Amino acid sequence: MPVVDHLRPFWDTVLRVAPLLYLDRREPFKPHRVGVTVFETTAPSVSFDRIVHVDTSKYSLVIEYAIYYDYDIQHIYDLEHVWVYLNHDGGIEYAEVSFHGHFLVGLMRDRSNLTDDGVIKIYVQPGKHAMAAHEELFRLLPNVERCCQEEAGIEGVLEPDMFSGEFKPGVHIDPPAEAHLRTFSFQPSFEYVPYPLPEETFVSWPEIREEIPVRMKALIDTIR
Repeated sequence: MPVVDHLRPFWDTVLRVAPLLYLDRREPFKPHRVGVTVFETTAPSVSFDRIVHVDTSKYSLVIEYAIYYDYDIQHIYDLEHVWVYLNHDGGIEYAEVSFHGHFLVGLMRDRSNLTDDGVIKIYVQPGKHAMAAHEELFRLLPNVERCCQEEAGIEGVLEPDMFSGEFKPGVHIDPPAEAHLRTFSFQPSFEYVPYPLPEETFVSWPEIREEIPVRMKALIDTIR
């Protein structure tokens, strides 16, 4: 897809500092698309319930990566986020990551999850895709294994408020969606392997916002 005009001056930077995801070796789902928003000043995110604060004395800009998956192991539709804060030299100064509707600091205090190339390494929870700067955090979740096995599919089709009425035909779709998701049940390995996001995955947020309902309708039609 073409880069929209307002993002064009930033596009090389968007690709250069994109996070390097580390997925469980047995992870059944891969990101489909990444919607990009660039903040030069403080403003609300249009895809996550938060204000992105840009302290211009510290940061030149903040890049929001909204990472879309067709599936979470417990529900169809999943959108996760990484926020990368760049200093005035163009390097990564700080980062945040989404974690089950909240967000966490995404850069270790000792910057140990920053590669030699200046890219941030982010670990992805098996099946659920919440993110963290260190994989050990997932082991603190009591259901980290159950959610990928006996709790797989329990939430059916997730339609968040920003897509209200756009793709979910009703609660009757939840049982077949649950049955479909259970076919992906797996035992996490807790061994993480790098998954560099392909360049063609990146688009502007408005493009992914338009694509998601169309894609979801087609996916739901296949599981009716």
